[in-house]
Amino acid sequence: MKKRAIFPMPEARSFGRRLANRGRIALGRVTRHEFPDGESLVRVPSPAANQAVVVQYLHQPNAKVLDTLLAADALRQARAERVVLVAPYLPYMRQDSVFEPGQPVSQKVFGKLLQVGFDAVLTVEPHLHRVQRFGEVVRGRAVSAAPAIARWLERKFPDAWIVGPDAESERWVRPVARTLRQPWMVGKKQRLDERTVRIQFPRIPRGARVVLVDDIVSSGATLVAAARALRQAGASEIHAVMVHALFDLETAKAMRAAGIQRIASCDTVPHPTNRISCVPEILQALQRVLA
Repeated sequence: MKKRAIFPMPEARSFGRRLANRGRIALGRVTRHEFPDGESLVRVPSPAANQAVVVQYLHQPNAKVLDTLLAADALRQARAERVVLVAPYLPYMRQDSVFEPGQPVSQKVFGKLLQVGFDAVLTVEPHLHRVQRFGEVVRGRAVSAAPAIARWLERKFPDAWIVGPDAESERWVRPVARTLRQPWMVGKKQRLDERTVRIQFPRIPRGARVVLVDDIVSSGATLVAAARALRQAGASEIHAVMVHALFDLETAKAMRAAGIQRIASCDTVPHPTNRISCVPEILQALQRVLA
């Protein structure tokens, strides 16, 4: 009989516990010791389960990736036959091409690195552009956040327009709006530099309530520009929902100053704006991988 267990890294214990409780899966423990020279020693229970699931938050990844790979090897040394990584946010996906001479293709490098330690990787809404399938980056599954976002919006904003800031956002804006049977649209975005964008929207009914939906928010420039453009297009009430919240307090203030009244994010990155749980969607995908 296959024994399964979830092993959250120290930074992701809360998320791992929720995943284990909902799926009625055994919960293991990963501990980490740091030597004076900065090297890590990672420990797991031995023997481990046949199928072991490591859970880790990978925002600010450089300090976490090696420990995560060490945990995978520790589980194999403890006789785990299969080791899966659940990383709700996956970094290094945006650099999927050499945009300027001398740059790496970080997406490929990171994908190969994860395959050193894991048989499969599960993540939520990886930031893919020129790559169409997540399997081209690393073995595993990419989970859509659209059902989780739709559940939350149905309770909070059942009569809003669902709006994406650019054409790329259509792949999650459209399914959310269709699930809710609400009107939707996407803007036309022009990026002027790293922190400056220009966005245009069609006219919408004056006084409309709008929810902006995006995947990753870091500098906040896109949502700030979108909110200002929506005001000009006729919106009277603007809220924002994102999958991965990577922004700081000052960025949140800038978004509110631009007219965004409520900000909510999925729990893929721990953040004060977390309101939407992706645990049900991740668990469903995990059960398929472990079947």
